[in-house]
Amino acid sequence: MSLASRFFLIVLCSGALATLGSVDGHAHRQPSESRVSPFMRVYGPTLPPFGFVSFCERHRSECAQGPLEEARFEMTPERLGELDHVNRSVNRLIEPTTDQDIYGVPEYWAIPVNRGDCEDYALLKRQVLMMRGWPASALLMTVVRDEKGEGHAILTARTAKGDFILDNKVDDLKPWHATGYTYIMRQSYIDPRVWVSLDSRDRRSPDLLSGVRNDRPRH
Repeated sequence: MSLASRFFLIVLCSGALATLGSVDGHAHRQPSESRVSPFMRVYGPTLPPFGFVSFCERHRSECAQGPLEEARFEMTPERLGELDHVNRSVNRLIEPTTDQDIYGVPEYWAIPVNRGDCEDYALLKRQVLMMRGWPASALLMTVVRDEKGEGHAILTARTAKGDFILDNKVDDLKPWHATGYTYIMRQSYIDPRVWVSLDSRDRRSPDLLSGVRNDRPRH
């Protein structure tokens, strides 16, 4: 079944990325609307999630560094509509299922065909948007703690009008500060293989985030 023809199925979120370990509470939280910036702030390099490293080893082309594009991607009404359409379409396409159920392991990042968990949704949205002309520097895999304090992966669209979130839990496209999530880390726009911290107190310990290593208990 082609990608386009599968866009008519309906699903909601699985949120199956591993539960985050205890973080000091200094990560990038939703700021008050009166002083919000449309752009996330980053605090330097950090360790990438373990599942992402494994994904890049298996799919080098998906993590290849393309031409460096310093400027943020220009956001037009058509592009905004495209983000919204892809977010909703992929959310309807993929059946929410855990990595344990699909692959028999607690963490396995993959571009899904019909089933997957949160990072799989985000990877597919990234792939579809890149096929439509979006540069890799504008589509950044991002790890947060969700409303339950659990690990969750989303896709950040880095644009000249701000950072927008594509989320398998929510069909509506949202500015990053409107999700209510605690932001932990995301890909660098300069090099997709490098991750940067969104936490001002990041100690760069692999134990801060389950998913960086796969030898910790998972929920």
